[in-house]
Parts: sequence; C-alpha cells; structure tokens
Amino acid sequence: MNKILEKIGELGIVPVVKIEKAKDALPLGRALLDGDLPIAEITFRTSAAEESIKTLTGELPELLVGAGTVLTIKQVRKAVSAGAKFIVSPGFNPKVVEYCIENSIPVTPGINNPTQIEMALGRGIEVVKFFPAEASGGLSLLKSMSAPYTNIKFIPTGGINQNNLCSYLSYNKVHACGGSWMVKADLISSGNFDEITRLTKEAIATMLGFEFAHLGINEETKDKALNSANLLSHLFYLPVKEGASSIFAGPGFEVIKNQYLGKHGHIAIATNDIHRAIAYLKKKDISVLPETAKEKDGKLKAIYIAQEVSGFAIHLLQK
Repeated sequence: MNKILEKIGELGIVPVVKIEKAKDALPLGRALLDGDLPIAEITFRTSAAEESIKTLTGELPELLVGAGTVLTIKQVRKAVSAGAKFIVSPGFNPKVVEYCIENSIPVTPGINNPTQIEMALGRGIEVVKFFPAEASGGLSLLKSMSAPYTNIKFIPTGGINQNNLCSYLSYNKVHACGGSWMVKADLISSGNFDEITRLTKEAIATMLGFEFAHLGINEETKDKALNSANLLSHLFYLPVKEGASSIFAGPGFEVIKNQYLGKHGHIAIATNDIHRAIAYLKKKDISVLPETAKEKDGKLKAIYIAQEVSGFAIHLLQK
C-alpha cells in the first residue's frame, strides 16, 4: 500500500476541514497538532482551500495535508501544486481517478455501491471513501456491501462522530474514518482553536480507548507468587488461576513467578487497537520492546513499551 495511505490508516481519523478564510489555516493546523492528530483534509468547498493547503504544507511540514471534495483535474493540479499529499473525491470520477493514478497521486474516490467498488478494483485502488456513510446505510450496509471484496479498505465519511467512531473502526475493512465534528466550520471561523484541540484529543482518546486492565506484581519465586495470589484471593474473594509464568487473582491482579520488567511489576493498559496505540506513543517518542511481543493467531495481542511509571513497566493489551 502507498506510504501516505498507510499513514492515514495508522492515524485512524481524518479531520475533514472547511476553511472560509485562509488566515485560519495555520492556527487550525496547530490546533490539530496540539491535539495529537497530524493530518487534515482541506475541502475544495471554498475559495480559500488552495491557499490554506499551501500555508499548512509550508509552515507545518509535520502535518499530513490532503485535498477533499476534489471534482476536477484542474482542482487536483491546484491541490498538488499547493502541497497536498493525497486527493479525496466525493464520488467516483473516472477522469480524476485516472489522472491521479497516472501521476502517482494517492487518491481515495467516493463510493457507496458495489459497482463503484469494482470500478476502483479495476484500477488497482486499495482504499476508497465510503460516502455519505450514515445516509447510505451506515456500518450495516458497509459490512454487507464489502463482504465479497477482500482486497479493498474503506474510509467511511459523512455522519461519523464521537458516538459511532469506534463502531466503524472495529470493522476490519475500515482503514480510517473521516469526520468534521472536531473541526466544525463555526469553531474555525470564531477562532475557537482551543476547543478544536480539546475535541481532537477527545476523539483520539475515544479511538484508542485506553483502559486499566490489571496490575502485575513481580515475585522472586513461584512459591512467593502463589502465596501472594492466595492472599489476594483470601482478602477479596478472588478466584486464582495459574498460568505458565504468572498467577492471576481475579482479573485485576497478575502475580509474576519471577522478577520481570519493572522494579515492582507492571501496569497493563488495554486498547481498542494496539497497532494505532503503538503509532501514537511513537509520536510521543515512546518506543516498544519487540522482544516482549505476544501474538495469537498471527495477531499482536500484547507488548511492553519502553517507559516505566513509579517503578512499574507498562504493558499494552489488545482488547
């Protein structure tokens, strides 16, 4: 898959931005970066789009900027000349799509029926925009419609919000979701960029869904681990379940049979998407420890990060 499209999938959310005045582009871009979401799709719904893209790509190179609502080849040229790294169209315009393909420009055309999916597949397109998502039938339609097609992914856009974001992202054929709820036009025009940052952080938190899973306690030997687990069981009426390397007392305590990572033990944090969680932590300069990775059925299920808190290692778990 194209590197730009891979990055979009890694980020998971694409803010769809309508800017009326180009002067608002730079503070908008900074608000998204402050909200930990370094991507923006600037729609060609206004005359400020081209200048806004140019400003963002020139001033904020760490922001991945694309152009949306692109209807003509002329608009593609304007967007790319201004610095846009990807093109999004509301429908499937063969001329626009073919021009982008011929010029190696990442493009996600809009579709909402099987015929359009097959038009995309016939041109080697791997990611399409499902638009308008909710009005077309939502996740139920997408699941039914996409069932016969194994080699294409979707970016649902239109009606996506804080409440249904995770439902869409939980479907394995959804590459990312596009939405404007965190970058509403009135927030931009009124200069309420702090609210945009807050809503963006809220969207990221919802998507990743970090939750405390359990506390890991390091013991020196199997016998000491068993004693600790039995004590927790006695105190709090927790069932004890022994595994190869640890003993659980209820779901909340894991007693390790030997000294492992972390001076005291570890804190396990569950997440909706472990790969996206790793990507977002990487942006905070936090890496993972590959040698600690655990897989099930070929999928990553758990891994430690290279960060401790008060003597506890941190363990990511896939929900």
